[in-house]
Amino acid sequence: MRQMGRVAESTSALGGEDRILLVGDVGKAFLDGDRADRYACDIRASALEAIEMATKHCYPTVGVVLDGLAGQLRSVLKALRHGTPARIILLAQMYEEPIARCLTSETADEEKAADGYWVCPTTLASFCRGVRAGAGQEQAVQETAAVDGTYAAMEVKIRQLERLATTDDLTGLKNRRYIWEFARQVLQRGQQSGGRVTLLVFDIDNFKHYNDVYGHPTGDEILRQAALLMQRCCRPHDVVGRIGGDEFAVVFWEDPCCQALEGRPERRSTEAEHPSEAIFIAKRFQNEFGNSELHLLGPEGHGILTISGGLASFPRDGVTIQELFERADGALLDAKRSGKNRIYLVGEPRNNIADIS
Repeated sequence: MRQMGRVAESTSALGGEDRILLVGDVGKAFLDGDRADRYACDIRASALEAIEMATKHCYPTVGVVLDGLAGQLRSVLKALRHGTPARIILLAQMYEEPIARCLTSETADEEKAADGYWVCPTTLASFCRGVRAGAGQEQAVQETAAVDGTYAAMEVKIRQLERLATTDDLTGLKNRRYIWEFARQVLQRGQQSGGRVTLLVFDIDNFKHYNDVYGHPTGDEILRQAALLMQRCCRPHDVVGRIGGDEFAVVFWEDPCCQALEGRPERRSTEAEHPSEAIFIAKRFQNEFGNSELHLLGPEGHGILTISGGLASFPRDGVTIQELFERADGALLDAKRSGKNRIYLVGEPRNNIADIS
């Protein structure tokens, strides 16, 4: 017979079988984290205590706050996955969303480390409503706002402001504000853990010509197609953004959690090392974009769509986001002056990535 322990002793209108276990500092995830009793939740700040509790009691859902777990994350999720049949839902800050996407993606070799994620801050009310009903975050937030107007209405405003502040309306990519803040935070992580970060800045060659000759709707469609293609070429945890006009940026970074879960060894940065993954992805995008069909330009369209870009890496080319953007922009300008349709690495004698094997 299943052991009930303290879970059964807790008072709840929902009953023990509907209780949710929360792991970590809930104050970092929920606006109303002090209302756990009201929503039939058990909280364990200690990962070890949470794992023990999850294995003894049949929780349908376990919510894991990513912030604060760092190097423990892989082992905690693995222990929860093997010790309980519960759905594992990650509670991620905005900058942790790429990690959450990685952890909830199924690979050919392994099952998913988690079953889903919510972006924080959120409300405990909407989270509990959503996971119990199997609803997504947006739906749960809207439904909760109709019932509980205080915290839930605040969360609706947060979600709306996040979209306005961080999303490019035309392409659906992250905007300059998001890219800047995300890169700043992963650089901070890189300084603490030795992780590598590479910034690619690129734009579309002769874009003004396409806009002038074929019209702004065609120019907009070229930008949307470039955004989709770049996203397809990148890894799930890399972040692609449009930072203005026809200029885009990509933050390539090595997250130790994603590397470990994918079975790849964690690597440390060295100043002499080329950012090989970023170079490979940039080459692939450049080739695929150049080979894309020009039906966007109509039957009379002539020419080949090409890009020029600059790659700058931490810590070799800079240690702040300001420095990396300045160096990458400088390499992009050099690529333009040298004839376009090329991507340059900062500080290399033969710095076109096409020349690097």
